[in-house]
Amino acid sequence: MKKITLLPSITLILLTSCSNPSSPIITIDTHDDINVINFTDSLNYTMNTDTQVNLPKMEEGGLDVGWFIVYTGQGSLDEEGYDDAMENAMSKFDAIDRLVNEYAPDQIELALTSDDVRRIHAKGKRVAMIGVENAYPMGLDTSNVRKFWERGARYVSLAHNGHSQFSDSNTGEYDGVYLHNGLSDLGKEIVDLLNYYGVMIDISHPSKEAIKQMIEFSAAPVIASHSSARALRDHPRNLDDEQLNWVKENGGVVQTVALGSYLTDRKDPPPNISDFIDHIDYMVEKIGIDHVGISSDFDGGGGIVGWKDASETMNVTKELRKRGYNEEEIAKVWGGNLLRVLDKVQEVASKLQSGDL
Repeated sequence: MKKITLLPSITLILLTSCSNPSSPIITIDTHDDINVINFTDSLNYTMNTDTQVNLPKMEEGGLDVGWFIVYTGQGSLDEEGYDDAMENAMSKFDAIDRLVNEYAPDQIELALTSDDVRRIHAKGKRVAMIGVENAYPMGLDTSNVRKFWERGARYVSLAHNGHSQFSDSNTGEYDGVYLHNGLSDLGKEIVDLLNYYGVMIDISHPSKEAIKQMIEFSAAPVIASHSSARALRDHPRNLDDEQLNWVKENGGVVQTVALGSYLTDRKDPPPNISDFIDHIDYMVEKIGIDHVGISSDFDGGGGIVGWKDASETMNVTKELRKRGYNEEEIAKVWGGNLLRVLDKVQEVASKLQSGDL
């Protein structure tokens, strides 16, 4: 914890929200990209690496939970492309496994459920969770949904920048070219399987029509792991008011993202934490406190003035308090809402597996 030389009362407030195992606030960032070069014996997250997220920075800033991302760029829709993508994905799953089981088992553990999160947090450790950005590596083999679930994936997006075999991407807005008019038949099957295994469906990168269909076909709530409000910044990666309402009606959550170009088109001064909280404010007003969360997209383009890396995480909490949010509301936005959705997704899975749904 960084020493904060402020009035004692203010110091106490900050400490109760940053890495205090007894605090009701668990700070969860749902999108932290990784590079496997930072997961070796000689260079890893136990060190203050030249990355926006690592264990020293998480400790300093009070970031309790990092969702480490198994990201794969979109490639060719053929066997060679799928094989290369799977190799990439497995290398990132392996990297996260090394972090929690070899390099720092005394500092961080992998969580698969909300109970895991709370149990690990209560021990004073950091928490790792795994999200998959682009289901492209799954190829045409639907059994890979189970494989990714077994490796610890607890959310999956069906597309990234470019149309996948499962879903159209929001990038179709740029040229008007789409592959599936939403989801492919295989994509609809994958939605069912993600529901069955209790893996959250991430709608941050797919096209608007694909998002609509995901919500229609899903038996469980969805998340947008790193998106902001299109009404404040007209960017294809953000969600418009209609989409925000879809998420609300679905019972899901939108994880507001601290990526400058998604917050404002202003260059000078550069995007800052106030711009970020403006998006949170807007979405809370539009769809309610229960459907808004927080993400950074650190090491994948994210980071703003005031929250440049995980060491400045406490500034988000400070700004939320400054805007008038109470402790219960801050706890919901920082992680409570996301964990509620995860619980519901896993409840639906249990019912599907038992034949009760």
